[in-house]
Amino acid sequence: DVQLVESGGGLVQPGGSLRLSCVASGFTASSYWVHWVRQLPGKGLTWISGIYSGYADGALTGYDDSMAGRFVVSSDNALNTVYREMSSVEPADTAVYYCMRDGGYWHGDLWGQGIQVTVSS
Repeated sequence: DVQLVESGGGLVQPGGSLRLSCVASGFTASSYWVHWVRQLPGKGLTWISGIYSGYADGALTGYDDSMAGRFVVSSDNALNTVYREMSSVEPADTAVYYCMRDGGYWHGDLWGQGIQVTVSS
């Protein structure tokens, strides 16, 4: 099947770190922009970051300025996987996090199942 499968979420203490993984199957992730989006409790979707890793010498990345210093997006093409590293997390970061494939014109044509990240002591 063509799908994105997320893992790595869960409970983390304030100030801590964690890494989310988004594994692509049925297609090559580096052929697409892949974005991370989150849904805060009771609110809509908010874009966080994106990556295009189809270049030989590196990847293009984009970040929301408010989170650029704490959230880092990366990829491993050999594993067909996109990552999000989160550091200095706060309770306000509690949300469901999704990875999304951009099918063109900023249209998400494929979504991960969503991962709950809860920041609490």
